Amino acid sequence: MLDFIAKLYGPFFDLNNWQTVITSGNDWLLIFSLVIIEVLLSVDNAVVLAAQTQVLPTKKLQEESLFYGLIGAYVFRFIVIGLGVYLIDFWEIKVIGAIYLMYLVYQYFFKKGDKKSKMHLKSTKERGTRKFFWMVVLQIEFMDIIFSVDSVLSSLAISHNPVIVLIGGMIGILAMRGIAEFIMVLMKKIPELKTMAYVLIAFISLKLFLSIPMIHIEIPPTIFGPFVLISIVVTLIIHYVRKRKQNGN
Repeated sequence: MLDFIAKLYGPFFDLNNWQTVITSGNDWLLIFSLVIIEVLLSVDNAVVLAAQTQVLPTKKLQEESLFYGLIGAYVFRFIVIGLGVYLIDFWEIKVIGAIYLMYLVYQYFFKKGDKKSKMHLKSTKERGTRKFFWMVVLQIEFMDIIFSVDSVLSSLAISHNPVIVLIGGMIGILAMRGIAEFIMVLMKKIPELKTMAYVLIAFISLKLFLSIPMIHIEIPPTIFGPFVLISIVVTLIIHYVRKRKQNGN
């Protein structure tokens, strides 16, 4: 067992490997490519994270939840890269993620008027408690686990050196968190974006479920990208129409 673990994670502690990667221009080109892939694959993750943090009452708590989520994402990414190709067998995690995402959508659209709704209708006092805060952080960590699978497998297809994949993943995760914070700011200015986010979450849930081996239907970026753009355009139109009506009244 110890030999197996050493084989998986030994390259991370090989100083010569780190030195070779850091001093190699070709390796940095690979790392740059991995960062781009990480960000592109994590746009849907950023949407989910931004929507999840909105249940916290203050900007400080929202940013703090993303910070703790970032730490957890780094730890988990280290573990996942070590496991490498073994992730290909963990299709069950995609099913769990798809079900969980659809549950979030159900909670948002069908429990909004229900006084018993737990997450979205808690009082400001309850949502400001540390217990509730850590619940949100755990949700963020869970989604990091779900979305890391595709990113790691894609990265390992480009480079089998776990150090290169780790550096690319760490930079990519940091960039993705910046995207999530940008989306959070937009949601405050355009509230309709929150509803759009949950429409995208439903689409992402379907995308995850269809990708399991038994179905094996991949929704390509050429479909997902335009769907996101169309959703944004429609949301902006709805926002400005409502704003004009309010100003007209």
